[in-house]
Amino acid sequence: MQIGVVFPQTEIGPDAGAVRTYGQRAEELGFRHVLAYDHVVGADPAVHQGWNGPYDVRTTFHEPLVMFGYLAALTSLELVTGIIILPQRQTALVAKQAAEVDLLSGGRVRLGVGLGWNQVEYEALGQDFRTRGRRLEEQVTLMRRLWTEGSVTYDGEFDRVTGAGLAPLPVQRPIPVWFGAQSARAYRRAGRLADGWFPQISPGPDLDQAKDIVHTAAAEAGRDPAELGMEGRVSWRGDPSPLARQAAAWRDAGATHLSVNTMGAGLPSLGDHLGALELAAEALAPLAS
Repeated sequence: MQIGVVFPQTEIGPDAGAVRTYGQRAEELGFRHVLAYDHVVGADPAVHQGWNGPYDVRTTFHEPLVMFGYLAALTSLELVTGIIILPQRQTALVAKQAAEVDLLSGGRVRLGVGLGWNQVEYEALGQDFRTRGRRLEEQVTLMRRLWTEGSVTYDGEFDRVTGAGLAPLPVQRPIPVWFGAQSARAYRRAGRLADGWFPQISPGPDLDQAKDIVHTAAAEAGRDPAELGMEGRVSWRGDPSPLARQAAAWRDAGATHLSVNTMGAGLPSLGDHLGALELAAEALAPLAS
């Protein structure tokens, strides 16, 4: 099971040096990948009365693909979006950005995608929140063609490309696309289309049921369910002792990847986040591959 870290987007601040230090120290500790959440704009609660989303206009977010271009030159970590909110972005532009980071990193990109929940953000980016599920499916199909074909002609419901292509193409052809999933519809979509998926539930009966849906959908689409990756997540809460037990539960549930999340643990500084990762790395070393 490959073990990585969740970049603490909302707590690490805007300092580029902190981004560098975090990525390099995570690699020194033996972690294999860094995963970053995505939000482009935050809503202003003073304007959006009753706003109850987890993030707002004051919450810091580095743009994942731009940041990964920076980290590509500073580390050898796998660079994972977890997740890019794909339907609010232009398909060909995301394909180009991901291809560029993949090229600069020597083929170390894993593109996690999902639907998102923030209608304010969709409005700001000029996309329709209501059609995001259908659009995501079409986007993944088109991106894979753009990553593998020199010239693409495509006429879909949402995107049209006529005799155009990316140059240079990425190292990985195609780049692995993983789906965030937390509903039966999303599980079926992941089984049909994804290279792997990020469950939003913990090991147990609910995860077993979700896996059954994913694997059934994969088999019905003529795909081998055994080839699908699955990434779990464990959260730091001040004590490393539960992490090994939680990670072992993910391994036993079939997870191929795992991320350690230090966000939301009340860690006030970069040094505190890195100190937690040091303890986590020691606790999880027997489970890492």
